[in-house]
Amino acid sequence: MRFLLAVLLALTTISAAPGPVAAKSPAPATARVKLQTDFGPIVIEVDLRHAPITAANFLAYVDQKRFDGETFYRAARNRNAPQYGLVQGGIDHKISRALAPIAHEPTSKTGLHHVDGTVSMARNEPGTAMGDFFIIVGQGASYLDAGPNGKPPGYAAFGHVVNGMDIVRKILALPTFRGGYSYETMGQSIKKRVKIITARRI
Repeated sequence: MRFLLAVLLALTTISAAPGPVAAKSPAPATARVKLQTDFGPIVIEVDLRHAPITAANFLAYVDQKRFDGETFYRAARNRNAPQYGLVQGGIDHKISRALAPIAHEPTSKTGLHHVDGTVSMARNEPGTAMGDFFIIVGQGASYLDAGPNGKPPGYAAFGHVVNGMDIVRKILALPTFRGGYSYETMGQSIKKRVKIITARRI
């Protein structure tokens, strides 16, 4: 009887022993998103490792389909080299489409820079970025980077275009009219906006 109890106790101990713990998969460093526009597709790779807050915010708008049906509405061309500049798209400041503003991630912290193809967040003051973003075309946009210790704060770069820069350049070249959100953006509103049909992870 004592032997039987000892065997049962041993079996109970064995069955209760924890099994091997499955190793956690590392968090992805990047994610890709295809913006299907009426000019063609633009594929963006977002950097979750270096700009986790800003990249996750952009993906939240994608996953919740908040970019679907929105537009690229701004083309800011360099006066001396009009083939360079930036194009801006997203929810166009619509509060009904917006998520909560996010904390600012300066380039002095992320190590990212505003170069050809960089995707970055539009904002007013630091910490107000929501669902509007811009894409750099050409070089000479380092003035959008943060200064030493984040002063000036610059803008929050979070990814880059990996396919479709030809589409971005076509958007930059579109006719604009005099309207704008501020003195600095006057004359940069695209006359015939480019529709973002869908935005999906790929």
